[in-house]
Amino acid sequence: MTFHSAPVLRTVLAATLLASGLSACVPLVVGTGAAVGAMVATDPRTTGTQVEDEGIELRAASRITEAFGERVHVNVTSYNRQALITGEVPTAEDSQRVQKIVQGVQNVKSVVNALGVMPNSTMSERSNDSYITGKVRAKLVDYNDLVATNAFKVVTERGEVFLMGRVTPYQSSQLTDAARSIDGVRKVVRVFEIIPGGAPAPSSSAPAAAARQ
Repeated sequence: MTFHSAPVLRTVLAATLLASGLSACVPLVVGTGAAVGAMVATDPRTTGTQVEDEGIELRAASRITEAFGERVHVNVTSYNRQALITGEVPTAEDSQRVQKIVQGVQNVKSVVNALGVMPNSTMSERSNDSYITGKVRAKLVDYNDLVATNAFKVVTERGEVFLMGRVTPYQSSQLTDAARSIDGVRKVVRVFEIIPGGAPAPSSSAPAAAARQ
């Protein structure tokens, strides 16, 4: 996996053998195959930034389709103008070419390239990714002290779960821990922007795993 920024944006990108998730979401699919969930209750992004993120996803998907057609399976997910690229391409050169296309899209602030150089995922694998994303969202329904105060996106690709959003260190840890019990997740990749903040007081509605922190 490669991380690039234009200009450099300090974010936390951590890949760990964990499970992940997000709930109270509506599904959002950019390109084909990636299972994506986005929090909509209280989004800390401005309306303008949300519109920019949607525009980044649409323009990137269009340009990639124009350049590659059906040869690749690529998905672009943007949060706060940080673009995450997931999916599969035939060669490393194709991966770099896709990255350059996304970096050239208007309003993109940084890029995380998580493309796999391998054959395109199967429909069965993509269906399983959607299933995992649904389980991830359901898992976090009880984490009201986390999800009610921020907004996140979750992307699942080939059993790997990517978490995006602006979170405190506490939220980052708890979101990851909450997903550890999800079956079928091979790895969690946190693509967070870390913001200041500590752990809130435990709430009666939070699961025991959250209350222990």
